[in-house]
Amino acid sequence: MYYNKVEICGVNTSRLPTLTSAEKKELLRLTKNGDMEARERLIDGNLRLVLSIIQRFSGRHENMDDLFQVGCIGLIKAVDNFNTELDVELSTYAVPMIIGEIRRYLRDNNTIRVSRSVRDLAYRALAAKEKLSMTSDGEPTVEEIAREIGEKVSDVTHALEAIIEPVSLYDTVWGEGGDSIYVIDQISDVNSSDDAWLEDIALREAIKKLGDKERTIISRRFYGGKTQMEIAEEIGISQAQVSRLEKDAFERIRKNL
Repeated sequence: MYYNKVEICGVNTSRLPTLTSAEKKELLRLTKNGDMEARERLIDGNLRLVLSIIQRFSGRHENMDDLFQVGCIGLIKAVDNFNTELDVELSTYAVPMIIGEIRRYLRDNNTIRVSRSVRDLAYRALAAKEKLSMTSDGEPTVEEIAREIGEKVSDVTHALEAIIEPVSLYDTVWGEGGDSIYVIDQISDVNSSDDAWLEDIALREAIKKLGDKERTIISRRFYGGKTQMEIAEEIGISQAQVSRLEKDAFERIRKNL
């Protein structure tokens, strides 16, 4: 399937609309006031986000139409539950909602049949894990989760393991021009975790909020490997100004994150 060039779920992906940040904010305001037409425009204007996320699951050999529809459900939930009073972009809030919806779908449609009782126990354990995570500093142990729901540690461990979808070591993670990257190539890659992926999205959203000059400096400094002096010469300001703008940009990024 060639993304952005074909139809998926009857949607021509090459013609998906895009919205500016200002348009999104206005449509969110109208949506919260009950404007259903604005809500539909807002959802349509963020379908590209769903499309980009489902590509991450392409190596699972799932029907991409199904994943797109499930991802749209996550997007709709994000739109309906978004708090407009927070200084956060809709896309930053929507990404984990969309991923969570797709994961639930994949978990519930696991190719290995798991009994209803085992699956129910696993879901109770996951709910207890989330609850305990909110009241403790670290990740709750299986023993703590089992104690919370009154079940045996062995039963909880078995249930949680049962709902994990098996992945082939030779599933394709990425492929282009005949060169493919497989799961086995990334087993020891600690930077490929979901947390790192979400942090990268949040960082890019924070950088988008910078001014043009600050964005240019950050891009050339840390993605282009330029020195402050080189950047100063290129954009026609002093090295001291580059240093100050870089410091201000870092401060704004930290606040946005």
